[in-house]
Amino acid sequence: MKPDAVQNHYHFKIFKPHGFLSQFVQEAKRKKKLLGELCDFPDNTMAIGRLDHDSEGLLLLTTDGMKSFQIRDKGIEKEYYVQVDGEITEDAMSKLQNGVEITVNSSKYLTLPCKAFALKGEPKLPTRGRNIRDARHGPTSWVSITLCEGKKRQIRKMTAAVGFPTLRLVRVRIGDIHIHSMNPGDVVSLPNFNDVLNV
Repeated sequence: MKPDAVQNHYHFKIFKPHGFLSQFVQEAKRKKKLLGELCDFPDNTMAIGRLDHDSEGLLLLTTDGMKSFQIRDKGIEKEYYVQVDGEITEDAMSKLQNGVEITVNSSKYLTLPCKAFALKGEPKLPTRGRNIRDARHGPTSWVSITLCEGKKRQIRKMTAAVGFPTLRLVRVRIGDIHIHSMNPGDVVSLPNFNDVLNV
């Protein structure tokens, strides 16, 4: 994989599978799957932001710590496809768009206004490998939510706050970088990383 010619750094996009942690170093007394199992990454590769253990989809990696800071600080859009429990209502969608109150670090926090809309049918995504739940337990629906912030487990807290708990969460876009037809575990080098994200 060819490094960035100017700064001599590597950049990647990956499809983080369900059940993996967004890190490379194992925490004490934990036996979790880590990103390093997906590919023989260069030394000092780090994730830009995170997806929690149960979440899937697009994650950016870099060997450039300054680039990681710039992207996390820049407020770049991040789009998620979210499967929720029940048929989501227009009222719930409106609340998500305008901001809802969640708990962050034991304090109440009002999320910023965001883009949110219901998806027509199920999006074309790889199966998770394990059923989310049996269809006999009731209907589910899919929504697109786009944020420019990233509090811990924010999407899950937001949908729960409007009465529709998250069943599956897949990040599909960061800025102009899309997941497209990637499958869980796929790794793609990004030689034009700076141009795509304008950083």
